[in-house]
Amino acid sequence: MNTEAEKRSLLLEMITLATVDGHLHKRELEFLRLVALELSISEEEFQDLFHQETKSLPIPSEIQRINQFYRLALLMHCDGVLHEREFQAIQQIALQMGLNLSAVKRVLEMMKKSPNTVINPIVLLEIFKEQHN
Repeated sequence: MNTEAEKRSLLLEMITLATVDGHLHKRELEFLRLVALELSISEEEFQDLFHQETKSLPIPSEIQRINQFYRLALLMHCDGVLHEREFQAIQQIALQMGLNLSAVKRVLEMMKKSPNTVINPIVLLEIFKEQHN
């Protein structure tokens, strides 16, 4: 991520997904806080993001869009409960990002079957590359 606006946009998108079910689980908050730290967003600015409206900026590269989708998917699973509204929201976000819906569904299904919801990054990229052929 290059600009502060892009970083805030990514985090706002994640906050929106985390709260789509009407609850913000402690694990989701911790995950969001870790991402904020990774993006060099201060605790004060992080807390302020919960009071802002979502303004999604387009993510320039496909790799960055896949990375953001995967962050969202990990966030969705981190509370141990997969809500239908989260599942629908992440698919809608992925479509808005221009990601292939078949690849998105495959990744989400693999994560659901995985014991810790983690997918090897090479496998993740291969799933999206397959859709280009």
